[in-house]
Amino acid sequence: MNDHKIISVPRRQSSFLSRRSIVLGGAVAGLSGAIGLSAARPGRASSHGAASDAANDAEILNGALYYEHQAIWAYGVAAGELSDTEVGQAVLALALRNQADHMAHRDTLASVVESLGGTPVNAEDSYDLSGYIERGEGNLDSDVNIAKLALALETDAAIAYAGEIANLKTPALVTAGATIGSTESAHATAIRAAFISLGVDIDYVPASFISMDTREEWVLKV
Repeated sequence: MNDHKIISVPRRQSSFLSRRSIVLGGAVAGLSGAIGLSAARPGRASSHGAASDAANDAEILNGALYYEHQAIWAYGVAAGELSDTEVGQAVLALALRNQADHMAHRDTLASVVESLGGTPVNAEDSYDLSGYIERGEGNLDSDVNIAKLALALETDAAIAYAGEIANLKTPALVTAGATIGSTESAHATAIRAAFISLGVDIDYVPASFISMDTREEWVLKV
């Protein structure tokens, strides 16, 4: 493992940021298509309450944007650590597909945050993965451990978004956000499927729900 890549970042204050350390899944897949940017413009607000709702939603989505930046960085770091073996290249192909999704999500989220009157957060130079590594939920020292790290991150993404969409105030955003958790759990399932293809005896979907209560059933330890 290259320790210089495990760097802490300042604590963020929103509730979204306090609940997650990183997200690697498709945070808002198809969000702009689902709601249309004009659906959430503050100019449509007819009361102080509506403007307050827009500010609330901008904060939550800015949290998602922060983690999209983080996901793009994480996949970039992981790609540089993967080997040239068949397993390493298979993980790389999945990482690059997911990274491309995150880039699209980043662009969409930034536009939606601006539509809500907020200022999109910028990407940091590096992010902290040490909590996952210390818990034995993956590492950057091998192809298999990188995949386990991605699985833990995707699992936490699904758990976090399931809770956060309830805090959105704009109905169109809530409707679009209802698909986010399922997208994240699908990413986790895809990673588990990759392990199954390598001969690991696990279930594609290890539990009927994905939550903090079932988290240990979803992740794979180093």
